[in-house]
Amino acid sequence: MSKEIEARGYDEALNWLREHGFDVTEAPGTNGRVFLRKYNVSAAIQKTPEDGVKIFAYPGYLVGSEISKLVNRGYQQFLKNSKTEIPATADHLKALQSFAEELKVGLGLPSLYNESLGTVSESYQYDRIEDRDKAPVDRPKRPWEVAGKAVANKAVAAKKGRA
Repeated sequence: MSKEIEARGYDEALNWLREHGFDVTEAPGTNGRVFLRKYNVSAAIQKTPEDGVKIFAYPGYLVGSEISKLVNRGYQQFLKNSKTEIPATADHLKALQSFAEELKVGLGLPSLYNESLGTVSESYQYDRIEDRDKAPVDRPKRPWEVAGKAVANKAVAAKKGRA
């Protein structure tokens, strides 16, 4: 059974967000773009030409005065901005998830099951799949690839020496 979700207009969405505890700040030097803040998490939305709402800057925990992005390294999630990177705590992740879910309701966007289960990172940087999207010749050599060639070269040299 699907449930229809009706997207809100820009002004309607702003009113809903203000009524539900979001701090709304006009972005300096722009028209139709605002910063939202709640739970020490921030995001930015902007008005579309059809009077709709588009997310301009995705939710990120505020580290200092800068919106961080959530990076998943497989063993740990981190909050990273241009100046620093800190390990994300359970409190950080709960704040991010609560903010994101409330923002979706406020904007009239669908809440997806996999995103409702936990916080979704903006990027995933597992060490063995990093640079996998690059062409094989452009990928940096992994330690086991370099070490494997050295061992193979030694084995070939040893066989030649025995002959």
